[in-house]
Amino acid sequence: MTAALLDIRNLKVDFQSPEGVIQAVDDVSYTITPGETVAVVGESGSGKTVSALAVMGLLPSPPAQVSGQILFEAEDLTRLGDEALRQIRGHKIGMIFQEPMTSLNPLLTVGTQICEGMKLHLGLTPKQARVRAIELLGLVGISEPEGRLKQYPHHFSGGMRQRVMIAIALACEPKLIIADEPTTALDVTIQAQILELMKDLTRRLGVSLILITHNLSIVARYATRVNVMYAGRIVESGTTVDVFGEPRHPYTLGLLSSVPRLDKARDERLVPIDGQPPDLSRLGKGCAYLPRCTYAFGDCASIKPPLNKVLPDHSSACLRADQLG
Repeated sequence: MTAALLDIRNLKVDFQSPEGVIQAVDDVSYTITPGETVAVVGESGSGKTVSALAVMGLLPSPPAQVSGQILFEAEDLTRLGDEALRQIRGHKIGMIFQEPMTSLNPLLTVGTQICEGMKLHLGLTPKQARVRAIELLGLVGISEPEGRLKQYPHHFSGGMRQRVMIAIALACEPKLIIADEPTTALDVTIQAQILELMKDLTRRLGVSLILITHNLSIVARYATRVNVMYAGRIVESGTTVDVFGEPRHPYTLGLLSSVPRLDKARDERLVPIDGQPPDLSRLGKGCAYLPRCTYAFGDCASIKPPLNKVLPDHSSACLRADQLG
């Protein structure tokens, strides 16, 4: 069995607020192996981005309090100081943030932003970093890369800015890339181009990818495994084939039922998930999905379901998981 590149164990992230403690991430555990693509899906506020920022060590403390273990190459990142984390962040772990226009510095040229990390982490001279930056822009499909280095982010379209973000993430040859909603601000055609580019690069370079998204069609096409998050917890986890083919949690069923499918009749209505995501500062002691669940029964109000195996590589946090198969 291949050793895990990243092994997250019982990760919890709490935020202190005037309303009390908000548990944004609650006991999350999963692994990713070298060269693997794992998707993390769920509605806004489910804890996807917060868990990724915890891995990167980018949550300010206070107000965030992180506990559990984040083992990267068997080293616990939660025990490292700021300087040690800086040596890993951008070097061994890269991140593509949600919105490239706000992630890129508008006052610096694209070339400066790509070269910065290579000079810091790889010790390249300005000339060497420039040559490498030209190679990277060509690699991500930007034409005339040498001239583009002198331009600023506002000279680029949304799709090209996202390609620049991918180039920055790849610059120091990381072993893991976290892509947080990498196609949210892009039109459908550009989305497909960016995703195919990322798939090709991860395959050719052997880079592991954590793909954070709410788009289930993206998950079905690009991920080998998927973690479904709700109210800060993983409520279903497994191979993409198992989770999509035989979902064992009502929330996953709801997500899949609300997506148009080509194998369904054109006049068949989509089934939305009623209600709103819960207030994380006011969660009850039972299942967080209870107010929106059509499968709930008495025990759901008093028991927080653990994430248990329903198949060898498929787990669900639902008291009725066996009845949903």
